[in-house]
Amino acid sequence: MKRKSDTFDESPSPGSKRTKKRTIEVEGDGFDKYFGRGLFDSSQLAIYKDSYVNSSPFKHGVIQNLISPTLLRAVRTEIQGNLSFTPKETDIYKIHQSGDLANLDGLDNYSLKLLPSLLTLRDALYSSAFRSYLSDITGAGELSGKKTDMAINVYTPGCHLLCHDDVIGSRRVSYILYLTDPDRPWEEDWGGALRLYHTQTHEDKEATKVPSPDFTTSIPPAFNQLSFFAVQPGESFHDVEEVYAPQGVSRKDRLSRENLEPESGRVRMAISGWYHIPQEGENGYQPGLEQELAEKSSLTQLKGKGDAYDLPQPRICKYQDSPDQSFSDYGSQTINPDPDANILTESDCDFLLRYLTPTYLTPDTISTLSSMFADNSVLRLDSFLKPKFAEALRSHILLQESEPLPNSATEIESGTPWRVARPPHKHRYLYMQTQDQLFNHQNHYDPSLLHKLLNNLFPSQSFRKWLQLATSLTLTSHDVLSRRFRRGKDYTLATNYTEESSRLEITLGITPTQGCWGDDDDNEHSDAPKNERKNDASTRSNDDSGGMGGYEVYMAGDESDDNGDNGSNHGVSIPSQLSTNTGARASGPSAPRPPKTKADPAVYRATDEGDEDDGVLFSMPAGWNRLSVVLRDKGVLRFVKYVSRAAKGDRWDVVGEFGVKDEEEDNDEGDGGVGVGVGVVGVEDDDDDDNEGGWAGFESSDESSD
Repeated sequence: MKRKSDTFDESPSPGSKRTKKRTIEVEGDGFDKYFGRGLFDSSQLAIYKDSYVNSSPFKHGVIQNLISPTLLRAVRTEIQGNLSFTPKETDIYKIHQSGDLANLDGLDNYSLKLLPSLLTLRDALYSSAFRSYLSDITGAGELSGKKTDMAINVYTPGCHLLCHDDVIGSRRVSYILYLTDPDRPWEEDWGGALRLYHTQTHEDKEATKVPSPDFTTSIPPAFNQLSFFAVQPGESFHDVEEVYAPQGVSRKDRLSRENLEPESGRVRMAISGWYHIPQEGENGYQPGLEQELAEKSSLTQLKGKGDAYDLPQPRICKYQDSPDQSFSDYGSQTINPDPDANILTESDCDFLLRYLTPTYLTPDTISTLSSMFADNSVLRLDSFLKPKFAEALRSHILLQESEPLPNSATEIESGTPWRVARPPHKHRYLYMQTQDQLFNHQNHYDPSLLHKLLNNLFPSQSFRKWLQLATSLTLTSHDVLSRRFRRGKDYTLATNYTEESSRLEITLGITPTQGCWGDDDDNEHSDAPKNERKNDASTRSNDDSGGMGGYEVYMAGDESDDNGDNGSNHGVSIPSQLSTNTGARASGPSAPRPPKTKADPAVYRATDEGDEDDGVLFSMPAGWNRLSVVLRDKGVLRFVKYVSRAAKGDRWDVVGEFGVKDEEEDNDEGDGGVGVGVGVVGVEDDDDDDNEGGWAGFESSDESSD
């Protein structure tokens, strides 16, 4: 069978003529000469079949020296000399990617002459002989020769791909052919390995497979190595380990041209893609099979309610009208019912002053916050905790970071107070919840400062009152969590808020390390007044500022009806300014709210830097002693970007979700939930607990808007 096209190239190179796409032989014989010697021998096939059947944690195969070395070296040279790559970043990956190689035959004659070896390789990989070979090894069934799907992905230091199962559309077999430097073997400690996850089956009304938070098999890259597996719904979970930066090399130097060249070694180049189920008109075509496969996708689980086996499970506590006792038995506080829940009593203030910067309790400040929140539905409060408490908390967290953690989730949960969030195709981080008991190494109760925030401050009626006054909302419940995102391991993928009622969400950033998050935390203890400290990338001298992930983002959904299948996995595109120069931001006060729309997770697009409407509603980098308050509407996505191993420390926070009572609005002011602006408040640090502190005013709105 031959594939023909009458489509003309729209932009031929100088001196070339617009010609029809050339006819390419895909189904014929003769391609075996481009593969490694002896590959198609029956004895070699039997070895690969046996290895595949007996592999774990799910069936997969590895073939060394797949392609003729001469051809593959020529392919690599053509790629380096003639192709450009687009940096792409979503919540799930960070890579450099070429265009779809399936469209190579549509290039003009001038361009085709630059890529003859690449074209030959593509045709060999999708030839009938090799498709039959892979089908025989995997037992996955017939593979399409009509629908080709492949691209060149380049991972430089910091690039990664998080856990997913590849189940999208008509994919049947996934593969990676490595094009790393043939003269400098890849070293395992550079990262970049393909890692496979074991799944546990839960029997309920129907069997549900959930991946473990830890990978069990790691396959490092190697030149001319093919790794492949049949795409299996709920089972073929895998990721690509971050490519690690050389220690002692600044981010600026890592991004320089010479360090992106192959001679630097740590450039994980590979051709990756999928073999699809037979398409209409091909042998083995089954009507309706593609829709059936789509319903089994793990992406459906991300959208749906299939979260019975997720950790952490919600611990929603409803506020009572009766006296409230805080959860811990240290520093406990009983609050009697107040006939007016919108008044902070002397008892409330005494309690809150144990934790909060006094300025935030003054009537004028609270009134200002309420006004800002009514306009913007978002607040960012700097220096939220009072200085003495904050410094003690910083020391406590730094001490914990200095003690190494076990590697596996089982060891962490048996030997520390932390639990590990799962499944990894949704999120992974360490967490503690309200009412969790914290023990030190001698199994004595440890009233840590972190637990005082988790079990005393945020669940209290006094904090509820303060938050209601600051937002003019009525809060009905709370669910509080402390989280630790480990370097090189942890993240949350974008999840949609599906409830009809809005929810108030807070995040108290308590990340003590500085100089790598792209924010202004280096200036936190500066002698300059707070309102003179700038969050401006042009004034920073630290080469490693930004690019380490760890920022939290709220984004509008994507109303795309495009059902294309041209991506590698689920993801929400991240604007480049967020990934490289993170700062708190939101839509400007006068800007219309971006539409809340439904995204097709199989569709990926590079961020258009010229598009001002990038869908970001609010973002805040990892930082120290900074509280965000966000009213989240239905359809708004939220995630925390993967924390690079190159970061100088872990990302820490305490988060809370508060139920909001539905009330009839008497006016049309405001626009509901997050999406219209941001209020930023800064106060001076003051070591005198009895001093209410100086009001430093509001930072310029220009610094926190697009």
